[in-house]
Amino acid sequence: MDIQQVTSNELRRKVMVIDSKSFYASVESVDRGLNPLTSLLIVMSQQKNTNGGLVLAASPRAKKELGVKNVMRQRDVPFDDRLLIVQPRMNRYIAMNKKVNDIFRQFVAEEDLHLYSIDESILDVTDTWEYLKFVYGKDLTLKKLARIIQLKVKQALGLYLTVGIGDTPVMAKLALDIQAKHDFNLIGEWHFETISKHLWSITKLDDVWSIGKRTAKSLMRLGILSMRDLALANPYYLKQKLGVRGEELFALAWGVDRSILRHRHHIKDGNISNSQVLPQDYDRVDEIKVVIREIGEQVTARLRAKNEAAGTISLFVGYSYATGEMKHSHGFNVQTKIIPSNQSNIISSALIQLFDAHFEGGNVRNLGVAAGKLQPAGYDQLDLLTPVKQQLNASKIDQVIDEIRQKFGVTSLVKLSSLSQGGTMIQRAGLVGGHNGGNAYG
Repeated sequence: MDIQQVTSNELRRKVMVIDSKSFYASVESVDRGLNPLTSLLIVMSQQKNTNGGLVLAASPRAKKELGVKNVMRQRDVPFDDRLLIVQPRMNRYIAMNKKVNDIFRQFVAEEDLHLYSIDESILDVTDTWEYLKFVYGKDLTLKKLARIIQLKVKQALGLYLTVGIGDTPVMAKLALDIQAKHDFNLIGEWHFETISKHLWSITKLDDVWSIGKRTAKSLMRLGILSMRDLALANPYYLKQKLGVRGEELFALAWGVDRSILRHRHHIKDGNISNSQVLPQDYDRVDEIKVVIREIGEQVTARLRAKNEAAGTISLFVGYSYATGEMKHSHGFNVQTKIIPSNQSNIISSALIQLFDAHFEGGNVRNLGVAAGKLQPAGYDQLDLLTPVKQQLNASKIDQVIDEIRQKFGVTSLVKLSSLSQGGTMIQRAGLVGGHNGGNAYG
């Protein structure tokens, strides 16, 4: 099959996917005056729900010399006197991420920058290319521009960047993961003409971005044992066997991606949800209900902040491994319709009713709440069985609580039950993404 024939009509953009190398560990190294590439440092979350500690990030040297891996348990980390173990500071990483992307904004317009994750961004420099050539010289190439961006971030923030370059976003992402992260200059550049050279020889399919172990097994059952096999397969056969996913995989093998960053879709949120892993197994019904109410109040506060009301409420209860002998050992996920509302007492009552109707005892480790069937708030339907004044007062109380917490912090006003042994609200108030918020200085 002729590569040029397959991709000759594809739109070519100038795209970079840029990753801050070992981001959390690098930030901690820089803040300690250490070189991120030569330091021996790991970021260890030691929240109660991590069973003693979990590695969130490790410096490149810690990975190479000590074999430390992300999500490794603390008990499995090799002992070494030189190894620095630090607590995560999520607020600091968010602040540093903003500084990194502010530098990227010197090279692209806002609509051509996409924050893919806290340590990875996508830049489309197609529309600013002529301007960049005027600034940096007519002989500017994408690889030279990548090096300029790397040096700017290194000089300003002390961080090392890995850059994937491609004709499409997916091609740049593949160049980042497969080539740049292993290249001495931390830069990989792929184009339609070279993708067969870089990608098609890969036989461990789940090493490729977006292909998981299950998909890799499905492809192997179809006789597809390499990315070359995938690229040369009949796309109609792939679609017949794997549906739309088959078409996507075929496009992936050729680096085809017709999305343009500035044309991104804004999808309306279908629900609002919160969940948490409990710090230990909960078996007391009263303590479980305290946490359910706390999570329910977090969800309703978010509803009010968006001026939305929910028409359905869902509750997820996940059992711990200690409840393995139970019939429904994984837990349950149930839903109920409610009169559209964002009042804490209404939603909390619905959640407790769901819990009472389905809980059969056991050790609980995971809880989650979701509000669905969202609609604009402000059209509350009054309950004929409850005095009107009481319902209006409930709305006013929620409003006052929101205002106080917004001004003075979440823990400035808490219910007495949250001070009980089972409550988790105060403990989690300083967490970001389930980990220590830490200091956002700098």
